[in-house]
Amino acid sequence: MTPPLFTLDAVLAATGAKAANVSASEINSISIDSRELGPDALFVAIKGDRFDGHDFVDTALANGAVAALVSRGEGEGRIVVEDALGGLRDLAIAARQRSRAFVVGVTGSVGKTTTKEALRLVFEAAGETHASIRSFNNHWGVPLMLARLPETAQFGVFEMGMSAPDEIRPLSQLVRPHVAVITTIAPAHLENLGSLENIARAKAEIFDGVEPGGTVVLNGDHAQINILLDAAAAAGIANVVTYGFARGVDWQITAAETAADRSFATIVHGDEQHALALGVSGRHMLSNATAALAVAHVAGIEPGVALRALAGFGAQPGRGQRLALGPAEKPLLLIDESYNANTASMGAALDVFGTIAAPDGRKIVILGDMLELGAAADSLHASLADAVRSSGAERVHLVGSHMAALAEALPPGLVASHSPSVAEALDGVMADLAYGDAIMVKGSNGVGLSRIVSEIKSRFSQS
Repeated sequence: MTPPLFTLDAVLAATGAKAANVSASEINSISIDSRELGPDALFVAIKGDRFDGHDFVDTALANGAVAALVSRGEGEGRIVVEDALGGLRDLAIAARQRSRAFVVGVTGSVGKTTTKEALRLVFEAAGETHASIRSFNNHWGVPLMLARLPETAQFGVFEMGMSAPDEIRPLSQLVRPHVAVITTIAPAHLENLGSLENIARAKAEIFDGVEPGGTVVLNGDHAQINILLDAAAAAGIANVVTYGFARGVDWQITAAETAADRSFATIVHGDEQHALALGVSGRHMLSNATAALAVAHVAGIEPGVALRALAGFGAQPGRGQRLALGPAEKPLLLIDESYNANTASMGAALDVFGTIAAPDGRKIVILGDMLELGAAADSLHASLADAVRSSGAERVHLVGSHMAALAEALPPGLVASHSPSVAEALDGVMADLAYGDAIMVKGSNGVGLSRIVSEIKSRFSQS
């Protein structure tokens, strides 16, 4: 019989709270969204940047939550603590303390979510696995995901993000990973961190939570690798594993080939060679999958098990997912990269787009601003010009103030439009698309290009 996620008594013991008029004896799911409640749900009323969960407690209870963890208010079903987010952290700590799972933490400037998903696939092939959903990787997302860790899980994978120093350290100390992965260092959050070296140091905070005797797994294909190696040594971590295309790494990607929707490589590890095949295109995808292969080895999973699992690895929504919309004989091909962007991921996505042919029309890219790049923003946007030209794009739609720099760097005939916002771009962009075209949409999530993706899906899904 599967044990509950928490008994009510365990919730009270972990949080130091008292429950009044709570009839449920078990909690089997935890949510901070009154619209998304699992079975026997505990609703946690955290206060966010835009919403206060306390405003939705009654709604959550009406929608089926069996209790609500709150820091104010009285009434049936409420468990009152001093701070609701602090209570959620207490539950996360309790879940981690009782767990016997092999736990992995993932961070990096690019590829966090994709690597986490690759690890989830591999671990699920070996045993019961719990992994972060979507990009729940911040000060509330990590404790929420950790609090949901079932006592029976054999593997746990948690993504950790940051936009400033001293944000990853407390997350890692909460998760206490047996393995910490840093996917790469690239220009992201330069506005707050100032340099790639500072980004590397901030990512290296993940080492501070690694369990004694644990391992760090590092991508060796960036200039800041020595900063990470030094930081691992300073944290007292002796077990360091490297991967990537660079010579001398422990898991080296060789003989890489990418096609429109597949990638292949030979992975060399010591005297062994492994054939890696993915159902998604891109050298960066090969890198993310190789990280998962290296972690699987540390976890004691046979390479064959990991490789078979990775054969089913595909792109996630907003991160390279491909959709053929409309009539089979002449579809519109949509590549959705709308969730995030920095110079590294932009270059990787445009490189993949260069391998794609339009079904029966033009190749069009819709690019939005890369946010939080600080004083270097305009020059970094302009630096994308060569990658855009090499992608084979025939028309380019640009959205955001910093994209003006890219517009100036591209041939005038290539730029179909440049708009300050999605709202101002939408009608013109949609009027330019037709069945048979291949469209790639990419930009930082805050730009809102997902609205364009949704409109494309809505308008072109019907043949």
